[in-house]
Amino acid sequence: MRLNLFWKFAFSFLAVLASVLLAVDFFAERALRGDYERTGFEKLAAIARIAQARPPHWNPAFPGQLEDLSALRDWVEQMAASGVRVTVITADGRVLADSQSDAQTMENHAKRPEILEAMAKGDGRSIRHSVTINRDLLYYAVRQNTSAGPFTVLRFALPLETVDEILNSFRRRLWLASFFILLIAGGISLLFSRSFTGRVERLKDFSGRVAEGDFRPLPRDGSDDAVEALGISLNRTAARLDRTIQTLTEERNLSSAILGSMVEGVAVVNGSERLVFANPGFAEILGLDVPPTSGSALVEVVRQTELLEAVRQVLGGEPRVQSEIVTGTLRQHFFAITVAAVRSGDTTGAVVVLHDITELRKLERVRRDFVANVSHEFRTPLTAIQGFAETLLAGAIDDSQNRTRFLVIILEHSRRLARLTEDLLMLSKMDAERLELEIRRLSVSQLIESCLETAQRRGTEKDLQISVNMPQNLPDIAGDRRRLAEVLQNLLDNAIQYTLPGGQIIVSAKSLEEEIVLTVSDTGIGIPKADQPRIFERFYRVDVARSREAGGTGLGLAIAKHLVEVHGGRLWVDSEVGQGSQFHFSVPFFDLDHPALRSSSNGIGGRGNGGGA
Repeated sequence: MRLNLFWKFAFSFLAVLASVLLAVDFFAERALRGDYERTGFEKLAAIARIAQARPPHWNPAFPGQLEDLSALRDWVEQMAASGVRVTVITADGRVLADSQSDAQTMENHAKRPEILEAMAKGDGRSIRHSVTINRDLLYYAVRQNTSAGPFTVLRFALPLETVDEILNSFRRRLWLASFFILLIAGGISLLFSRSFTGRVERLKDFSGRVAEGDFRPLPRDGSDDAVEALGISLNRTAARLDRTIQTLTEERNLSSAILGSMVEGVAVVNGSERLVFANPGFAEILGLDVPPTSGSALVEVVRQTELLEAVRQVLGGEPRVQSEIVTGTLRQHFFAITVAAVRSGDTTGAVVVLHDITELRKLERVRRDFVANVSHEFRTPLTAIQGFAETLLAGAIDDSQNRTRFLVIILEHSRRLARLTEDLLMLSKMDAERLELEIRRLSVSQLIESCLETAQRRGTEKDLQISVNMPQNLPDIAGDRRRLAEVLQNLLDNAIQYTLPGGQIIVSAKSLEEEIVLTVSDTGIGIPKADQPRIFERFYRVDVARSREAGGTGLGLAIAKHLVEVHGGRLWVDSEVGQGSQFHFSVPFFDLDHPALRSSSNGIGGRGNGGGA
């Protein structure tokens, strides 16, 4: 459990006080113990001087030996009356007498530190534990020289229990005084720390509110100290932070709205080739089900080599790289890539923008195909007309058998040129929005019947069965009779042209919510899936040879699509190779509020929108 500031102050104070008391106890003990030891050694030295002044009697007849051990014991008892332990030791370490133990049972003392020091320097001292009496003692030894024989060592000792008693008494008084000091000083410090920690808690709560987005200022407490100055500074900081966050939020929302609504794909990549940002358009262009998250590796998201290479070139030092990528297989989409470097200090990155140029590429392709197709379509009849005209001028005009055939061929190709020119003029009007329509109330059955008569005659010649499947009481439609008849007639001509003898063609109509859908179904050769999106383009032919043999210009479906769209409808196809095709087009119900009807009062019923599908 985390401790709050109040208890931290309390424990800190207790720790400081305990540290001071322990330090006082430690140094006081050392000082008292040192003073006691110094006094003890001085006392022992004084007793040693007295002992040296009244040494025991020596027997000159026995060098190095005492005359009488009983007299020696008496001398030891006299010296021990001062409260010290007295021991007499020979030069070889043998104990002759001891005031507290039997000398006969004591071990050799030659290796005792105080004995060694006394033998070497004349006196010696040590503090150690006595094995003989099992007590801690202060030892002081002096060397006693004699003229009669070898010297002896007189050792005096005092117990240390006295200093321990003094120290224990001092500690009791010290800790008792410390306890009262702790109560008084602790109470004062706790009151101060409670007040101080309360103010700090207010600052902490304020910072927490700021972190959560609550920038209300902190009230002043009137203490006029550093803590209040800190609160005032935090208030100014919070106010400035509030303004900054509001500005950044507005800019972020604006940027997010702009980037999110852009059809162009935009992404930001850091120097480690990881995505920092990607808008929905970027994910849609790359065909991702879920927009990539920030931090995703670019190589895991992007599969286009050109895009990866462009990003790596910019991250490698190029300021700007432009390229192009293609997505999709059956329905290809073209995108222009622009990758620009972004550098801020030591941070490097790249901004990727993907712009959809599919329509531009499609228009370029349509333009190229249009020029090539128009040139080719004009070349064939013009070559035929020129060739046969030159043949006639070269003398074939006098050939009664062939000149009529040559003139017929010239006439057919001139008519083909006329049809092609007429279709091109109509498309030109549609592109220029100058095609005039006369929108009127029109019966669906009358529209179908007007086109069915011509289709029946051609169908009979080809052994085709043409029928109508139309419910009763269909609502009337709003349209230009002549233009809608061109659309339906074109679809019927195509159905007849691409249906084998013995096949069947059905013209049907049905009512939907606000429009009538007319359908021309056949059992012909069908249209491949790959060609279906392009059959409404100008000059596009699925079977080029067969279409030209039938005299088609390749503009019929493009014109039909334009005419349907200017009526407010749509034209589409459902087909399968070998199973036939179904061409559908819709026309809106007749309504006086229809925009085309309102504009028809001005002489123009509707205008085309240019170009094939």
